[in-house]
Amino acid sequence: MSDMSSMNRESKKKQLRSRIITPNSPPPAQEDNEEIAKNAKLRTRRRHRYMFWAILAIITIAAIFYYWYQRTYQYQNATIGWERQFERDEVGFVAYQNFGDNVLRYSKDGASYIDASGKDIWIEAYEMRSPITVVNGDYAAIADQQGNSIYIFSKSGLQGIATTILPVTKITISAKGLVAAILEDKSASYIYFYRKDGTEFKLFIRGLLNGEMGYPLDISLSPDGTMLMGSFTYLKGGELKNRVAFYNFSEVGKNANNRFVGGFHEIYDNSMIPKVCYLDDIYSVAFADSSISFYSSLDVMSPALLSQIPIEEEIKTIFYGEGYAGFIVKSTSGEYDYRMELYSKEGNHIFSKDFSYDYEHVDIDGENIFLYNEDSCRIYNRFGNLKYEGTFDFPVSIVRNGSFPNYIIAAGAQAVKEIKLH
Repeated sequence: MSDMSSMNRESKKKQLRSRIITPNSPPPAQEDNEEIAKNAKLRTRRRHRYMFWAILAIITIAAIFYYWYQRTYQYQNATIGWERQFERDEVGFVAYQNFGDNVLRYSKDGASYIDASGKDIWIEAYEMRSPITVVNGDYAAIADQQGNSIYIFSKSGLQGIATTILPVTKITISAKGLVAAILEDKSASYIYFYRKDGTEFKLFIRGLLNGEMGYPLDISLSPDGTMLMGSFTYLKGGELKNRVAFYNFSEVGKNANNRFVGGFHEIYDNSMIPKVCYLDDIYSVAFADSSISFYSSLDVMSPALLSQIPIEEEIKTIFYGEGYAGFIVKSTSGEYDYRMELYSKEGNHIFSKDFSYDYEHVDIDGENIFLYNEDSCRIYNRFGNLKYEGTFDFPVSIVRNGSFPNYIIAAGAQAVKEIKLH
């Protein structure tokens, strides 16, 4: 018995010793808790990592699908979202111009800015015999061609009125509201500049057909207003010549003679250049009767010709906007009536599209290219794929994008309608 009691006592002593915790050693339970917490953090990080890659994969797949959908899907039907009818006394000469996300409606009697729901943001009355308009960014200008007034607008309304000393033939505007106008008298033409409030800059360019500069056919201001691009025709050796010229009106341009920083004439031979246009602050394009030329003003003191694309067929229409430029020619293939060509602002070819459609107007708006006449329209995307083809139940002057990707706005003298494509 004594031996058994002794063994029991020793066993109990060993059990007690095993429960004793020394000061330098952490409790077993604490070690377990730290390990559990560490493992939990690792699992959480893994879950977050897996979720991140899963979400990224979903977004990527969705983006690819949307890209494919926008590129290939063709709308088959159309329904009217909303419409606005105009009163009979509003229906005389009426024209429209894309202006920001909305449209500028103008006539001989005034202008209004109409939003995507058909409501007037502002209305301005005036009297003009032959109104012409230009838009750049947040500003627009309406001038009385062969008259002496230029109305300058922002998206919020009238900013100023410029009164010219000579009749206006053409105008251009920067995205900051600076206006340049070609004025002419019997002996010469002039390019005058006006601030957005209508006040005149003490700066102008005088052009003579037999002078060094020549007679300006068309002009375009860069969006920031620092560069002017012009198409000029002039006499040399009894022959009519043509050129594209660049002027810089920034502080840097003061160092150039008459602010002239570059000219190109050899490449045009006897070709007329009826249209020039800035596509952004750097890139610009010149449309001649047998070519299209792309320029860069990355070096503002030395503009460069990027490329010149010869056009052998008869040019029917030119179009440009939002970093792109293109033209439509009469097709010689016999199968189709026309061929449309689109280029990037750097002069890179985007697509070529043969088609047969009796259009009257071509516009670029966002990702869409609109071909339309009074009764119908075709919409192509920038891949050259036909997105929609349909007719209208009223005479149409302009077609553009609506408030959502599958909406368009069609406007004419009688009405404005938002149309849902599906």
